[in-house]
Amino acid sequence: MLTRVNSAALHGVDALGVEVEVNEAPGETKMFLVGLPDVAVRESLERVWTALSNSGYERPRGKTTINLAPADLRKEGPSFDLPIAVGMIALREELQEGALEKCAIVGELALNGKVRPIKGVLPLTLQARQAGLKAILVPEANAREAAIVDGIYVYGIPNLRAAVDLLKGEGNIKPEAVDREALFQEKRNYDIDFSDVKGQAHVKRALEVAIAGSHNALMLGPPGTGKSMLAKRLVTIMPMMSETEAIETTKVHSVAGLIDAKHSLMATRPFRAPHHTISDAGLLGGTSNPIPGEVSLAHNGILFLDELPEFKRSTLEVMRQPLEDGKVTISRAAGKFTFPSRFMLIAAMNPCPCGYQGDPKRECRCTPIQISRYRQRISGPLLDRIDLHVDVPAVDYKELSGKSASGEPSADIRARVEAAREVQQRRFAKHPDTATNSAMPTKLVRQHCQLDQESDALLEQAMDNLNFSARAHDRILKVARTLADLDHSESIRSEHVLEAVQYRTLDRNLWV
Repeated sequence: MLTRVNSAALHGVDALGVEVEVNEAPGETKMFLVGLPDVAVRESLERVWTALSNSGYERPRGKTTINLAPADLRKEGPSFDLPIAVGMIALREELQEGALEKCAIVGELALNGKVRPIKGVLPLTLQARQAGLKAILVPEANAREAAIVDGIYVYGIPNLRAAVDLLKGEGNIKPEAVDREALFQEKRNYDIDFSDVKGQAHVKRALEVAIAGSHNALMLGPPGTGKSMLAKRLVTIMPMMSETEAIETTKVHSVAGLIDAKHSLMATRPFRAPHHTISDAGLLGGTSNPIPGEVSLAHNGILFLDELPEFKRSTLEVMRQPLEDGKVTISRAAGKFTFPSRFMLIAAMNPCPCGYQGDPKRECRCTPIQISRYRQRISGPLLDRIDLHVDVPAVDYKELSGKSASGEPSADIRARVEAAREVQQRRFAKHPDTATNSAMPTKLVRQHCQLDQESDALLEQAMDNLNFSARAHDRILKVARTLADLDHSESIRSEHVLEAVQYRTLDRNLWV
């Protein structure tokens, strides 16, 4: 006798359909599991066997073969426990006609038959809907996350017996209902605001420019000047996420196991700040069963690298591909896995090893050689991909004590950013690979960053006097274009060029 149960397997941040076939034949009582299962899947036989007994169901007799099709796709994780158990029960108990054909089933089983939560329920549910299935049975703890997907009934299953009763048409479990629009609006609020930061008007302006054109930025300043505080609040001035972006971001975090019942939808942009001791695999993603790294967890948000020179050079090098392509491709024996990684890179560093080079109140103890070596720790290819270098000076006491006027709220800054982004969307409407000024290739830079005679003379003088490279020339033009967009100016004026030149601290060698 043969039964078939629909399920799915994760592959990167997406899912592929898997059919669980359970066949019982006469012979000695043995169980075989085939279809490229990993260790966690092979161990499911023991869990399923025990869960069946403890849930009051009869174990299979004779030779039982479980096939996970397609056979050339590697299956990972414990999510096949529940569909295997249901397939075994369906060999002996009559389920509602067509029930197994209309639904997908995923979930891990405890030895007592309880259904435990699993990773990646959102992409698994999206796959089931794409396959044309009417419903999906998921662990009860994952039901709210899965219910974000429209067009498919989601049933939260507490235990094995509840799943079987539902498939018999005898259960009282109702489909999980989630008002996605209301949930999306509810989760869009931030607990922090740019107005929390005292002073640093120049730095705030530079970071607004960075967000408006999606330019990567590097902040340079002594310890305690607010670099980390500013970085954490950058997500609050980014354009609000669309529902499509929210689903994309939630998928990545779901696969990483970072979604729970209270945070079933990520409607605010992610902010990731890995420690400088992170490994290449931790940053990029990897291991034998690849999972998203920090660059993918920052998808549609901010990746903040504090103490940039302390990161291993090889670790910084691995970010070159995701910064350019907006995705990470990891090759393993099991195949190629692709994770999205469209993020803004914001970095911070001290001006020297002790942190006080150029500080008017504290003496720097570093030698020129030490400062040069400290700077050379930064990956050259990575530095080439950073458009703005921003000085972050110490904050004046009057500003810090709150005696000066409070800062501008995030909502006001975000409104200007969104207006500038709309200008860029219209500008690049015919160029789907270019969404913001920072992504302009050379051809578009020449087309949209033309200078008048006065501005061109100023840039030429800056190039000659400050020894800017050709790459810095294009970076300045892109930033100047963003400054013009913020000013609602069709043309790049001389003040835009002058301000853009100020954001090339490292190229001007002012801190060495």
